[in-house]
Amino acid sequence: MLRGLRPMAYVKMAAVTALFLGGGPALVLYLQPTPEELFERYSPELKRKALEERPQRLKEYQEFLDELKEFSKSDKPIWVLQEEAAKKKRKEALRQERRKIRQEAKRRATMLQEQLEGQ
Repeated sequence: MLRGLRPMAYVKMAAVTALFLGGGPALVLYLQPTPEELFERYSPELKRKALEERPQRLKEYQEFLDELKEFSKSDKPIWVLQEEAAKKKRKEALRQERRKIRQEAKRRATMLQEQLEGQ
């Protein structure tokens, strides 16, 4: 112990430290609104929009959790697996887009052929 401080000073310092360490978070919890209180402060149109989008957000969150569970079964890091999955999704989206373009071109060619034959 330090020789110059009296025992009462240690008690005061401990009390102030306990007040700051416990009182600060307690004050934040007291002042911070709950999610329900925040939702009640929304404007009616924002409430309606939030309620309409809620099922979609829950679905996306559940898909994310399922994906994480699947990734956790692998030995690779999750961020590597997420990157690989994103690449696969982009490739699949490009494939589908190309397929749509080809089908549209084929449909247009067929329509043009039919129009030319009809004249």
